[in-house]
Amino acid sequence: MRWSSYYLFTTREVPADAEVVSHRLMVRAGMIRKEAAGIYSYLPFGWRSLQKLSAIVRRELDAAGAIELHMPVVHDADLWRESGRWRAYGKELLRVRDRHERDFCLGPTHEEVVTDIVRRDIRSYRQLPTNLYQIQVKFRDEIRPRFGLMRGREFIMKDAYSFDVDEAGLDAAYDQMDLAYQRIFTACQLDFSRVEADTGAIGGSSSHEFMVLADTGESQVVSCRECGYGANVERAETQPLAAPAAEPPAERQQVSTPSCTSVAEVAELLGVGPERVVKTLLYETSDGPVAVLIRGDREINQTKLANHLDLPEVALAGEALVRSVSGAEVGFAGPVGLPDTVRLIADESVRGLTNVVCGANVTDAHLTGVNWGRDVDLAEFTDLLLVTGGDACPRCGSELTLSRGIEVGHIFKLGSKYSEPMGCNYTDEQGQERPMMMGCYGLGIGRTIAAAIEQNHDDSGIIWPLPLAPFTALVTPLTNRDDAVVAAAEGVYHDLQSHGVDVLLDDRDERPGVKFNDADLVGIPVRVVIGSKSLADGKVEISLRRGGDKELVPVDGAAERVLELIRPPGA
Repeated sequence: MRWSSYYLFTTREVPADAEVVSHRLMVRAGMIRKEAAGIYSYLPFGWRSLQKLSAIVRRELDAAGAIELHMPVVHDADLWRESGRWRAYGKELLRVRDRHERDFCLGPTHEEVVTDIVRRDIRSYRQLPTNLYQIQVKFRDEIRPRFGLMRGREFIMKDAYSFDVDEAGLDAAYDQMDLAYQRIFTACQLDFSRVEADTGAIGGSSSHEFMVLADTGESQVVSCRECGYGANVERAETQPLAAPAAEPPAERQQVSTPSCTSVAEVAELLGVGPERVVKTLLYETSDGPVAVLIRGDREINQTKLANHLDLPEVALAGEALVRSVSGAEVGFAGPVGLPDTVRLIADESVRGLTNVVCGANVTDAHLTGVNWGRDVDLAEFTDLLLVTGGDACPRCGSELTLSRGIEVGHIFKLGSKYSEPMGCNYTDEQGQERPMMMGCYGLGIGRTIAAAIEQNHDDSGIIWPLPLAPFTALVTPLTNRDDAVVAAAEGVYHDLQSHGVDVLLDDRDERPGVKFNDADLVGIPVRVVIGSKSLADGKVEISLRRGGDKELVPVDGAAERVLELIRPPGA
């Protein structure tokens, strides 16, 4: 491909709404163009990268026995009503009506559609298992689309759905797809982590996320270097926290703590460690107010709390409700004397504490010497702890490491969550009708490309992992006015093409500086530079975008050297 005739237009201008590196570089490198908030056109240079990733995905899913199909973007509302998600999914589901006033939606995911397909065709256990996948456009009406392809409204996703006769079959399909995902991200040459995750709006019994590790990642993950445990912070667990030494019960007293609304302020004023202070946080739910207790030196994991309450999400109570429930301003609520209408839930971290400090339900006051059982009955304990780096691995006890990552894949064990309400059944060997056991497996195509850039860039531009690069090699003649340079560039270009290399020839009539800056920006892995001086000695310069290593090689050996750099020995 010749740059002069290819649709590739770079720019120095940084988009005003670009908050992350990948968004800035993808726009500047001519990969995407914004059409509306969270909606982008994929320009040819960017589309090539997405196609290369899609080819890797297809290769590995086909090898895992999955079968490709293509489902519609527009879904009949009746299917979503059958599953119960027409109302439950929320405002991210873009609902529309056609000219006949019939309800439809733009698919954010395809569980309902694929379940409808399978229930029409599969009747017997003899026809199972099966696994169907597609690479398709999705639409989720995000309230705040941002970060370019990282959180758009319209996006390209690979979604697969397995159907099995029982949980053992589902487990096998899940493990097979788990391994396929690991092969996909390994083949992309990305540094990634597989972590336990919350099931979220998709539902199901368990799930794992695949995170591309990057300092700019929006998600936090913990991992154990010793045993390999990993989880996002929404799902992460740790071993029980070491409790302070138990003390004989002291007398409960109310003490003045004027303007001390934080644990640090209270602990300093009273001369106690923050681990002996218990925070009482009030939440407003549809079932009434909930008071949650946790050790003062730790934070509540609101996803764990929402799951425990069987709610999609939870929110802290506003100032008015806090005053109404506790009788005090925010920062002084405590468990002693709360109304019986308030549900009291305690994190496991407070179970063994004695003589704790907590809010007195009086503004500018706290209680000391509070003990469970004597002063307040705690009957509901659960794990609500937000795990962080330095905590003990729940499996082996080693120290957990906290890092940032970008979610690019998510796999779920759905069980009968969709098959049962939608009547997706099969007949077993005894002639009994049973719901199929389902799994679903998502992988963001555009999001993975953006994550690859977040992980692989420098101040000058993109540094493509070789398998995802739109072009593998770039041939750059430094002048179009030297016939020998032009001829040599054409020769190397055609030699690489003849060996099946994706090569771009920068034949534009531009200054060398412009060509070098653009080459760094678009990040093509291998560059062949041909100038008059080196060519006079029969040499051309070959350099790598990653690391910048350069070498002079004979012009007639340039193509062979490029092949050595891009293909492993024996390939």
